[in-house]
Amino acid sequence: MAAKTFADQSPNLVLVAVIAIIVISAGGLGYWFLLRDTGTAPQAVTLTPEAKQYVRHLELSDFEMKAAESYMKQTIVEIVGKISNKGDRTLALVEINCVFYDPYGQVVLRERVPIVRSRGGKGFEPGETREFRLPFDSLPQSWNQGRPQLVIARIEFK
Repeated sequence: MAAKTFADQSPNLVLVAVIAIIVISAGGLGYWFLLRDTGTAPQAVTLTPEAKQYVRHLELSDFEMKAAESYMKQTIVEIVGKISNKGDRTLALVEINCVFYDPYGQVVLRERVPIVRSRGGKGFEPGETREFRLPFDSLPQSWNQGRPQLVIARIEFK
């Protein structure tokens, strides 16, 4: 009588083991593919030397904060104001960092948001003033309820 192999004794067990190996391998491959470091993480764009020189030509004014409750009973804090281009260059983009603090002066939120974008190919022209509105719906509880610091973080010229 010939000796029976493991495969002869439990064909269902072998099938389950093969499927488990395939599933685990596919899961590991998917995990590696989705979470691997590709080395192309977006870098925070900082002001170029040219943009640093131009910042003095941008003026934020009529700054105001408002709080409202959304239909989902969530508090939304809005920052509204105006930005003026008092320089001689047309701009395609202006981004600012909104920095919120706690009562002890510690940063609790820093969010970068665009306040000027080209509209239909038309940039932010010299002498032009535009209104901006920045809604925030998830400010930390530790925020001191004070005015955030607004810092121009990026300028792109047209």
